[in-house]
Amino acid sequence: MSAVAIVGAGLIGRAFAITFARAGRTVRLWDPDPAAAPGAAGFIATVADDLAANDLLGGRTVAEVLAAIHPVTTIEAALDGAEWVQECGPERIEPKRETFAALDRIAAPDTILASSTSGLLPSAFSEGLPGRARCIVAHPINPPYLVPAVELVPAPWTDPDVMRRAEAFLREVGQVPLVMTREIDGFIMNRLQGALLEEAFRLVAEGYAGPEDIDRGIADGLALRWSFIGPFETIDLNAPGGVADYVARYNDLYAGIFAQSQRRADWTGAVLDTVTAQRRTVTPQDGLAERQIWRDRRLMALRAHKKLADDTFGR
Repeated sequence: MSAVAIVGAGLIGRAFAITFARAGRTVRLWDPDPAAAPGAAGFIATVADDLAANDLLGGRTVAEVLAAIHPVTTIEAALDGAEWVQECGPERIEPKRETFAALDRIAAPDTILASSTSGLLPSAFSEGLPGRARCIVAHPINPPYLVPAVELVPAPWTDPDVMRRAEAFLREVGQVPLVMTREIDGFIMNRLQGALLEEAFRLVAEGYAGPEDIDRGIADGLALRWSFIGPFETIDLNAPGGVADYVARYNDLYAGIFAQSQRRADWTGAVLDTVTAQRRTVTPQDGLAERQIWRDRRLMALRAHKKLADDTFGR
């Protein structure tokens, strides 16, 4: 199989390295900070055994996955022969433009150039590039080696064939591409997450519920269904006659809720003190890193369960 280049060896870059390596790809990892790529490889070695224990290495051994990841010292070495480049640099437009200008100049003409950005539109960093037709966003849900959905976002000038190749590539490496037909701020995931967060902050700010109860309502309520079916299938199954029946029953209820929600709680105001105080009671500031490890291990177990359930019940 052909090589993959990762440009930027931070949190997302190292997570994508696992994703591609366990799919059998040779991964070349480069970062402008000389210590970052070797450091990322070291991190990967610390989580590989847990992934193997949950059968999340694609049938490969820990040694095989680690051997597929190669920190390199130059961007040219990373891009040499790469079919796909996953750019994972800072979320700032000027560095992103500079990076993509370099990628477009160095990479082979048929190499797909994908950014992990969660907030910058592909048109904003690819406009004016000679190879702008092969530039896209491939935004993961963190960490991508545990959460398979990846948003594929074209610029207005992205070649449709590039989008088809990108979708096929992501499926080949075990991810779930969410193929957008055009760009919009926030893409799919952050727009959906943002709508939920707006309501969560509003409920706390106006004194209807506390942060912990809202978190539990998602974790022990809605998310149990959402972990294997989405919002449209949920309502399709929640009324005897399917989605049309659900809309007939509840459209007026949701119209009323929408009318009540047309105001923002200031996330930076007093409500932030309430949410922060509650969160620090549950997880102290110095316990965040340990809690992140706990989260990832829970995600590993959930991903392993979903794989077993898919095999047993179908998707």
